[in-house]
Amino acid sequence: MLSPNAFDWPGDVCTVAPGAVLLQRGSDMTHVYHVDEGRVALGLLGSDGLVHLMGMVEGPFWLNASCAVLGLSPIVDATADTTVQARRVPLTAFAAGLKTLPQAALSVLHDLARAHRQQTELAVSRLAKDAEARCAEWLLRHAEPALGAPGAQAVLLRQRKRMIAAQLGIAPETLSRVLRQLRERSLISGTGRVLNLLDLNGLRALAGA
Repeated sequence: MLSPNAFDWPGDVCTVAPGAVLLQRGSDMTHVYHVDEGRVALGLLGSDGLVHLMGMVEGPFWLNASCAVLGLSPIVDATADTTVQARRVPLTAFAAGLKTLPQAALSVLHDLARAHRQQTELAVSRLAKDAEARCAEWLLRHAEPALGAPGAQAVLLRQRKRMIAAQLGIAPETLSRVLRQLRERSLISGTGRVLNLLDLNGLRALAGA
């Protein structure tokens, strides 16, 4: 019977440093990872690291089991957000374990893996809207009258930028870069907790509104 306990599977334990890549989109899989301890970031990698953040997961959990069940490559990238201790189970051993399942249970597992894959594909497709457009849309949605400036609009950052970046599905570094670009284009101003919206029409055009 297939056990969720990684220690019942053949494989080697590895320690992964923060920032290291565990999975890459489209890559051929040779192992299935079970994260025993640590936090992993899921998203899309760019030249500067993880530029689109889709979520965080913490061990214990199987990282790419759905891909292995379906025999498909990963469609998101995964990097270690903290030091991660993981068990690498050879794909052949994982596949052999699946064959020990009753046919009915294996059918349910395939259906669940397929549904998870479809949800992930949908999430990836939504990231097609670039970071600038999503940031502009967020600013417009959170705009409020600016204090001491009748008719002007501003955004008060009530959350840390890391939390805002997570809402937008981008890395904190990407958010900082986008805000800097918006300032350089005179669409916004301000560097503290208050961002002044200088060109509402420009932001609407950027957001596709």
